[in-house]
Amino acid sequence: MPARSAGSAFPRPAGVGTDDAVTLRAVEAAWAALRPRSDEIADAITLTLLVRDQEVYERVGPELRVDVRESTREHLRRGIEVLAGTSDAPSSAIELWRETGRRRARQQVPLETVLNAYTLGTRVLWEALVEQGVASGADTDEHVLVVAGQRVWSALDVQNAVLVEAYRRESTRMQRHDLQRQQSALDGLAEGRGADPDFAAEARDLLGIAADARVVCVVALFDGSLDEPLGAVEDRLERIDVTCHWHVRTGRFFGLLAGAVPELDELVALIVPHATGRVGIAGSPEGVGGFATAFQLATRAAESLARGETRVVSVTDRLPEVLLAGSPQITPLLMQETLGPLLAQPEPLATTLLHTLAALLRHDGSPTHAAEELFCHRNTVIYRARQIEQITGRTLTSPRDKMLLGLAMMVSGH
Repeated sequence: MPARSAGSAFPRPAGVGTDDAVTLRAVEAAWAALRPRSDEIADAITLTLLVRDQEVYERVGPELRVDVRESTREHLRRGIEVLAGTSDAPSSAIELWRETGRRRARQQVPLETVLNAYTLGTRVLWEALVEQGVASGADTDEHVLVVAGQRVWSALDVQNAVLVEAYRRESTRMQRHDLQRQQSALDGLAEGRGADPDFAAEARDLLGIAADARVVCVVALFDGSLDEPLGAVEDRLERIDVTCHWHVRTGRFFGLLAGAVPELDELVALIVPHATGRVGIAGSPEGVGGFATAFQLATRAAESLARGETRVVSVTDRLPEVLLAGSPQITPLLMQETLGPLLAQPEPLATTLLHTLAALLRHDGSPTHAAEELFCHRNTVIYRARQIEQITGRTLTSPRDKMLLGLAMMVSGH
């Protein structure tokens, strides 16, 4: 809000014409008579505020009490000068209110508390004016009191308007700055800077995470879409006291979850209704210090899913796939040593044997259960199993060979 001129900031009270200079002079004289008592009145206001809003002052700290006492004194002095008609008072008072709004926002004093303090100060100042008139024994004109009241409450309206705008502007600036710092902290943690104790402590402070808090990383892949891939999951998590911080990094929408985070299988079930693509989850036993590892594992878990698939998985449920994704140079060798000979068979034999192998692996090598799945005779499955063993050189009763064949089937997508 642009600074107002003295005339626009403090308009002539209603019912007072330009020819009523005598009344205005009487009003200004009445306010001017309070100057010697301004600090006394201000301290009475401060004492009331400290008692009434004790919780706020205890939370912010003792420096706020000192600030409020000095600020209230300055406000009262400037306010009386304005009401008494001092020539340059309005512009300086407006700047004082604006700076107070900015400072209270930085101190995180609730706006409602600040506005209530201004209202209290105005009421106490008005009561002091009335009491002074009674104590002096002067027969104060009622019209003068009415105009004086209009003048002080009109000033309060301007005070509130100036302060609210300054407070909100500063709050917006602080929120933007805090968000930038939080996102920088998330970037640093994803890059592995959490291993530095000083950085980890700073990140926990910025993100509001306790040193012993449980930390989990969630990674959702955009897969070419610009839509947010997890919808309104944050609201649901916050309802169960989970602190969430989200960021976008290299095509991945990721979140740091801390606090009362459910076990991974429960977390998967909670996120599933909100997922629109591939999502991976990994815990960080070392807290923020190990977040980079959790970020990498959650990313690999998500990337192990087929592109275009909508699914949420934890890294613990995708360990073989994640292991293979982490060693891409092993994949060609694995395929060569296991499924390569099968894939080299003519169609439709290759496809038939691969489907049979998949069924056998799913049923722990049982030809009976595999036959039920494949809708064929048990002896047919046994015959095909022998073919697979002869072609691959692997034995389906060997745990190691079954593991290698299973890994290869994962890589091949069967």
